[in-house]
Amino acid sequence: MFPGFNSKGHRMPGPSIITHVSDTARWVAVYRALETERPDAIFRDPFARRLAGERGAAIAKAMDKRSRADWPMIVRTAVMDEIILRAVRDDGITQVLNLAAGFDARPWRLALPPTLRWIDVDHPVMLDEKEHALAGERTTCRYEGVRLDLADVTARRGLFARLSAEGRRTLVVSEGLLVYLESEHVASLAADLAATRGFDLWLFDLAGPGLLKMMRRSWGKAVDAGNAPFRFAPPESTAFFATAGWKEREWRNMMDEAFRLKRTFPMAGFFRFMGRFMPKRKIEEFKRFSGMALLERSGR
Repeated sequence: MFPGFNSKGHRMPGPSIITHVSDTARWVAVYRALETERPDAIFRDPFARRLAGERGAAIAKAMDKRSRADWPMIVRTAVMDEIILRAVRDDGITQVLNLAAGFDARPWRLALPPTLRWIDVDHPVMLDEKEHALAGERTTCRYEGVRLDLADVTARRGLFARLSAEGRRTLVVSEGLLVYLESEHVASLAADLAATRGFDLWLFDLAGPGLLKMMRRSWGKAVDAGNAPFRFAPPESTAFFATAGWKEREWRNMMDEAFRLKRTFPMAGFFRFMGRFMPKRKIEEFKRFSGMALLERSGR
């Protein structure tokens, strides 16, 4: 009997590529490492390779066989870096609350003010692993890791209340989180954030229904097997958050940003050219296909 086949010659199911939603953090870290290693890198994350590990490299290799995933992850990282730094510089942000932080190393790699407070929130296993990997490395700002399951509504509201009581102006960041949540859970989180005094800005990435279909075709079985299915992609885009108390301040279309940063995929220029001949409704739809959104509280 050959390895990987049973006695009847049928291929045996192998281990899941993604075994838990936390594996997606390793997957993204690989692309940050690859970008960092380019001579023309648009950002530097010297810790990404260490954090991704061999497991992350294996996941990225397997997932890229289904469809290229590197360019949107790289563009997302670069754009969110820009927005975070600008918010700290121009909007009086003194605290960043990073939800489902994963292996994000921004408090270690970005040029942040030493007075800024950065709070990472994630499951204990994730933060334990990250902090162990970065032991001995210095953050550029004040750092706190909060071990908490965001699905625990009581616990998260308690955290939000504690941070609000300290009177800092806060930017909330949730990179790579919302797509894995059910709509009602996103709405609940949005309402809790909007109800918290001082939580004035919220930055996240957002998929549209068309992208969700593509992601499910390319990687759906792999992420489903790891109990990390793609779920959230509201047809109304950021208007989904209006009833919770948020309004859009800025939208960065993923494709436009990819061309600006020169991190596109093969044939991207052709698809962009052909897009000029689409009906206006389709053009508007593609502007919301995928992107990064900065929201502000409606009551401000």
